[in-house]
Amino acid sequence: MIKNWKTWTLALATIGLLASCSEEEKTNNIDVPTSYSFTREGVSTVSFGGQSTRIAMAEEIVAAMKDNTLTAESIQSMFAHVEGADDFSDPDLNASDKSVKSKTAASIDFYANDAVAKAAFQSLMDGYISSQVEEVYPNWETLAAAGTSGYIFDGTTARYVNGDGLEYNQMFAKSLIGALMADQIINNYLSPAKLDAGTNVSDNDAGTVIEGKSYTTMEHYWDEGYGYLFGASQDAANPLATLGDDSFLNKYLASVDGDSDFAGIADDVFEAFILGRAAIVAGEYDIRDEQAEILREKISLVIAVRAVHYLQGGKAALEAQSMGAAFHELSEGLGFINSLQFTRKPGTDAPYFEASKVEDWITQLLEGNGFWEVSTETLDSISEEIAAEFGFTVSQAAN
Repeated sequence: MIKNWKTWTLALATIGLLASCSEEEKTNNIDVPTSYSFTREGVSTVSFGGQSTRIAMAEEIVAAMKDNTLTAESIQSMFAHVEGADDFSDPDLNASDKSVKSKTAASIDFYANDAVAKAAFQSLMDGYISSQVEEVYPNWETLAAAGTSGYIFDGTTARYVNGDGLEYNQMFAKSLIGALMADQIINNYLSPAKLDAGTNVSDNDAGTVIEGKSYTTMEHYWDEGYGYLFGASQDAANPLATLGDDSFLNKYLASVDGDSDFAGIADDVFEAFILGRAAIVAGEYDIRDEQAEILREKISLVIAVRAVHYLQGGKAALEAQSMGAAFHELSEGLGFINSLQFTRKPGTDAPYFEASKVEDWITQLLEGNGFWEVSTETLDSISEEIAAEFGFTVSQAAN
């Protein structure tokens, strides 16, 4: 099913009303499907298998961080998988030449000229794995206390924390949402530096496809961005009916969309992906880039809302003296805070918060005995600063 999405005019963008036609006006007629389905000569041109593979790998890595029979080396090998290595339970993942680590903190806009920062963040992620094995696994049967790693109950569920009350597996998983999913989408595959590189524009204009494929390079790059959000969906062409099909960005897009203060964000994201892809087919690159800006804003917002949501959830649990619940919420929140450095202010080349600011907040939250003694004033102060930068209120995100 196709709907005709038309009438963007340069004149409208300038004067805000539809004037009579003139030679300077350019009307864009773009056929926009209602699902993420695009074909060329009857063959689908949509492909994002590598992204689906990395999401599946990430699921197994996070699960492995709760298996105290494993070594740090074995989990780190999953993270930095090499084709043919027997790292995963799924043979297809073992046969893949993809790895999660190679695309973590690896976008063209933020890291192409900063190999030091890329290596430092990847080392940080490796460190969460080794710390889980070296600090937490040995105390799997020990009741956690301030300064002592071990288990702590959140209701009837045992959480495994370090001496600061931090769950490394949650820190790893929520950091990956920014460092892999968001960074690859908004700072890499939607970047003009990637989309327009080399002969991509002229090839796309001419309909020149990649050898042996049905799609142009530009089409494929846009699809790869889409795949980091919807690549694990039951129906990737119509993914909104089953949002939450993976444990990463997809899940938290659903969470934010389910908050009445942010309802509709999932539709906005899906429609921007479709229109941007249709604009590539039509060769309308200004409209493509407008959709990329929408996606940068909306995906960044998801990370910010969840960071504040979990800080406030942790605060409420601390006030109720429910320490296991508080530590779980704060661990998730800390991971989302870590992800804020991969967000992107629309119209700029910068994140909403630089890495140095993120590191400062993490230091504040973990100083002394960490979550065992963090103050509600600190949680409120960080929440307010994040919310203000994104233009929402703490109470809106706390729902």
